[in-house]
Amino acid sequence: MSNFEKLKTFEPLASSLTIKNSSIHGLGLFAISEILSETELGISHVKDDRFSHGYIRTPLGGFFNHSKKPNCEAVYDGDFIKIITLTNINSGDEITVDYTKHNWIKKN
Repeated sequence: MSNFEKLKTFEPLASSLTIKNSSIHGLGLFAISEILSETELGISHVKDDRFSHGYIRTPLGGFFNHSKKPNCEAVYDGDFIKIITLTNINSGDEITVDYTKHNWIKKN
């Protein structure tokens, strides 16, 4: 597949997700179909030292909300942070991550 073909097929969110109003805070990410446990939803952050926290957020990273009982986790993978489901997620469920388990501040 050429770079042009890859760009034409890029989707900012997995096809199983949408953004809508959240009862937790503002807008949130929601499943629009069932998602199995241990499914990678995509890259939420990309390492970039030009930004104050050392990362730039993708659309996925900009809309998931915090929960003390999350259904997903943020996993560091080299220069990326990926979101992976911890449980089976039903259609209509909000995608959540426990922010307190991560140091989102740039490390010097």
